[in-house]
Amino acid sequence: MRSDLLAISLSGLLLTSGCTTLRGTGDMGIVVERADGRVKVVEHTGNTELASISGLGDLSHASAVYSRDGRYAYVFGRDGGLTKIDLLKGAIVKRVMQSGNSIGGAISQDGKLIAVSNYEPGGVNIFDAESLQLIAEIPATYDDGTARSKVVGLVDAPKDRFVFSLYEAGEIWVADVTQPENPAITRYRDVGKQPYDALLTPDGRYYMAGLFGEDGLAMLDLWHPERGVTRILPDYGRGEEKLPVYKMPHLEGWAIAGNTAFVPAVGRYEVLVIDFSNFSEKARIPVHGQPIFVMAQPASSQVWVNFAMPNNDTVQVIDTETFQVIKTLKPGPAVLHMEFTPRGERVWMSVRDDDRIAVYDTTSFEQTTQLPVDKPSGIFFSTRAHNIGL
Repeated sequence: MRSDLLAISLSGLLLTSGCTTLRGTGDMGIVVERADGRVKVVEHTGNTELASISGLGDLSHASAVYSRDGRYAYVFGRDGGLTKIDLLKGAIVKRVMQSGNSIGGAISQDGKLIAVSNYEPGGVNIFDAESLQLIAEIPATYDDGTARSKVVGLVDAPKDRFVFSLYEAGEIWVADVTQPENPAITRYRDVGKQPYDALLTPDGRYYMAGLFGEDGLAMLDLWHPERGVTRILPDYGRGEEKLPVYKMPHLEGWAIAGNTAFVPAVGRYEVLVIDFSNFSEKARIPVHGQPIFVMAQPASSQVWVNFAMPNNDTVQVIDTETFQVIKTLKPGPAVLHMEFTPRGERVWMSVRDDDRIAVYDTTSFEQTTQLPVDKPSGIFFSTRAHNIGL
């Protein structure tokens, strides 16, 4: 018995005396350095950098998802690269070049599959999350198979499905990957002109695609897919004036709380308030510029808004009960992205043109920390592992 206890003690000593401190991944994440093909591994308990990882290719429009345990980040690069990163080791596990031009990806509900949406060639590739072995290819063909479309708005949905939109084709497809080697595809045609981005509501029910070529949104009810795609919010878009749009807002940046959504207007200095019970507009909130992300602060009645150029040095905070702007912050030039800590006590902001991350206390609205990061853009915390539709 004593020898067993001694062995256990020695084993624990060896583990704790190594060069790596044992830790969980719940407060970890990555920050994209878009100009250098590099990511920083960070933690938000002490607000520090843990590692820097190079060799990820073109990260000019990068996004990431996480494994179920939060240990591995899957980074989707614009050059078609798919990179699996081990947060605890601060290293690349594997990297594959899976297309010529990629725009994002998702992880399946069971965590076993990674899907990547591609511009060139248009389609979706399905990979094994453990090995990154290619399992299936879904070419986004239309016009009787004579053309291929760019794929946008790819999200994971309940029951091991991926949902995505075809930009040129004006279609929405649902891929059931219960049998991943042979995905079952349901196609919804003529949903609107040029769907450019999409979101999945937090309950997993509604997939909504924004339309670049016309006003309105295309909506698919995944609880009742037999009803097909319907059109909602007919005035959402650039309108008859075709206002100049410096950057199209990200639909995944919608702030949805209960039956109310706070939505960036397209080309206007407004945040729209949408009643989700009947998909009607109930108010418009004047803001500093053209909003890009309108993000709900966890455990709070506030949403935070960043803006397109030339007003991208500013962030505003809106009270969701009064529909009033309650705070205007000036973090610095080119605030590209925001990410809240899981319980909402702090928010991290990428200030690209100052080469830093600014960390703000969400109660005092004061900057508490900053981290040097070269041309930061996306911030992705590991808590995303437990959210659908990202």
